[in-house]
Amino acid sequence: MKRSCLLLIILSLLFTSCRDNKEKTPADYVDPFIGTDYHGHVFPGAALPFGMVQLSPDNGTSGWDWCSGYHYSDSVIAGFGHTHLSGTGIGDLADIVFLPSMKEFNGVNDDETASMAKNNRSVFDHANEEAEPGYYSVELDNGVKVELTATERAGMQKYIAQNNGSMNVLIDLGFAINWDKPVDCSLDYRDGVLHGKRISSGWAKRQYQYFASRFSAEPDEIRYFVNGMPHDGESAEGTNIAMVLTFNVNDGDEILVKTGLSAVDSKGALANLDREIIHWNFETTRKQALETWNDQLSAISANSHDPDILTVFYTALYHSMLAPCIYSDTDGRYRGADGNIHQSDDFVNYTVFSLWDTFRSAHPLFTLTEPGRVTDMVNAMLKIYEQQGKLPVWSLMANETNTMIGYHAVPVIADAMVKNIKGFDYEKAYQAALHSSMLDEEGLDHYRDYKYIPADLENESVSKTLEYCYDDWCIAMMADILGKEDDYNYYMERASYYRNLFDPESGFMRGKLENGEWKEDFDPLFSSHRQDEYTEGNAWQYTWFVPHDVEGLIDLFGGRDAFLLKLDSLFLQEKGVRGENASSDISGLIGAYAHGNEPGHHTAYMFTVAGKPGRTEELVRRIMTEMYHTGKDGLCGNEDCGQMSAWYVLSAMGIYPFNPADGKFVLGSPLLDEAVISLDGDNEFVIRAENNSKENIYVDRVLLNGKELERNYITYSEIMKGGSLLFKMSKEKK
Repeated sequence: MKRSCLLLIILSLLFTSCRDNKEKTPADYVDPFIGTDYHGHVFPGAALPFGMVQLSPDNGTSGWDWCSGYHYSDSVIAGFGHTHLSGTGIGDLADIVFLPSMKEFNGVNDDETASMAKNNRSVFDHANEEAEPGYYSVELDNGVKVELTATERAGMQKYIAQNNGSMNVLIDLGFAINWDKPVDCSLDYRDGVLHGKRISSGWAKRQYQYFASRFSAEPDEIRYFVNGMPHDGESAEGTNIAMVLTFNVNDGDEILVKTGLSAVDSKGALANLDREIIHWNFETTRKQALETWNDQLSAISANSHDPDILTVFYTALYHSMLAPCIYSDTDGRYRGADGNIHQSDDFVNYTVFSLWDTFRSAHPLFTLTEPGRVTDMVNAMLKIYEQQGKLPVWSLMANETNTMIGYHAVPVIADAMVKNIKGFDYEKAYQAALHSSMLDEEGLDHYRDYKYIPADLENESVSKTLEYCYDDWCIAMMADILGKEDDYNYYMERASYYRNLFDPESGFMRGKLENGEWKEDFDPLFSSHRQDEYTEGNAWQYTWFVPHDVEGLIDLFGGRDAFLLKLDSLFLQEKGVRGENASSDISGLIGAYAHGNEPGHHTAYMFTVAGKPGRTEELVRRIMTEMYHTGKDGLCGNEDCGQMSAWYVLSAMGIYPFNPADGKFVLGSPLLDEAVISLDGDNEFVIRAENNSKENIYVDRVLLNGKELERNYITYSEIMKGGSLLFKMSKEKK
């Protein structure tokens, strides 16, 4: 008897040991809650890579830190919406909200614009909340446990009753956050299917969202509400409408809901649903979602002696794959930027192009991990150009928001051309770029006339001038590829206009007036959010945005030593920003360097480009360890549709696209011990850091395919051929 008990104990220990030592998958390291606190603005819910659906909880709170609909500081949930933005600085979407409850829902009597979902918010405890890639669950205090999962164009919900009684399911089309408001909605339950339409106006001025939902059981009662009050009839229309489906259940019973989305029509929503979720097995859909994520995340196989580094890395890689979002139905139809319905038979259409952010790191990362999607994304941009008359600036759900500055679709397209990515029309892309550069908007006419943008004629004049210069350099690269010599020379000249705003006396890029004089009362630390010469920054942060001509910038400073001294001073300032209305985006400060916002993401690598790599190695290690961590506040600023995370993914491997469209990756200080990039044809590129540790942050030597590398970068073509890059790390700074 004792021997049998001992054997059972041994077998139990062996089983536990085998289970605990099971090799982790990439998805096991992902924590979707990282970045849901502080100013990360990410959502924790269920989505697939680049999926149309982001099924996630909404707190029902409007405010800057609720741009994704959810913030970890909150303790209530108003419902579960099917669309969300990841890390943006403006809030929209949170469309098609469902909320189950074992309690009766209260109507809204005092305000016909108020949302029933907000009026019936449920308290929850983070201890009863769980998330993994493609899955989310929470227990609400209203008697229901909710689980969410998703496919590309559909979401699936499981509601588990915690007691006997009536489960009421609210579908609220009047629910809205931040800028969003419904303008034309309808609800109609017939033949076992809930059909709905929600047209809204917000950041996206006219967004179309159709949906179709099937339920695992027929409801025992159906009620409609208009402006929060009961509505007789078999359907509802208006701006603030809702419905409640009631199911009689016992403790432990499950009600499943699956919902397809479409921007085209109700037929498209139902087809997307029925093609992507053909069963009622929630766990099967959840498993498929997890398998999809593991396959996607396996684009880079990472290894580190520190599991926390792997958690941050794979969560960053995960966040980099949430946008842009698929925006065509399974049959290829999509709503275009002209409001009409189009057919995309030879490419998948995309939306949510946060280009002011993502051209810097996210799109260059896609050329390594998603080259096929790069082609589709470029084709989507070219279709937007056809339909709205210019390349996208910040495209959201077929709407041009014109948010932020520059024409940064151009570097994304130029990058694809420089890297010889095929599948789109190079000449058409070039003509689209030329068109964007010749528009008379956002100071471009002044830029061409004065060879800089005068501060007394246009807001954000310095930032716009510098970013137009870079975009023009990208056009010059496109012209060079296509053999257009005159255009090449013209745009190279425009790319040098940055010189006209450099003040040699102060050593900063500074606002200049129409008469050629410097704007007075200059303070390089001053910021007034989007109401001065700099976009979400100040002179200290923007002076360095000349990634296409560092040697030219060095010359303006009077030589390399003076340049490096000034650059180093950026990171040594006691105060990083001044001003009562300073941009809240200026976060993640090291001195005056602000990692929490995108304009400076290349700056730490500028030391390497200027011949002082040791300083880059110190700084990028510090940024990676201080500005990214495993806490809920593990992002030091807005995620911005993958840009913040893409910076980390690339930097952790030891490479970075300092100039996002020159086909090169500047070397840094790898945080990972090893990263294997999977390429086509079972080929791979292996990056290793020998003797890597917290102390050994400096690079002693670099070997490319076994041979000493005598330059500070590698090329995209070298990576795509496969091979190895070996960093030999040291405590000694060179």
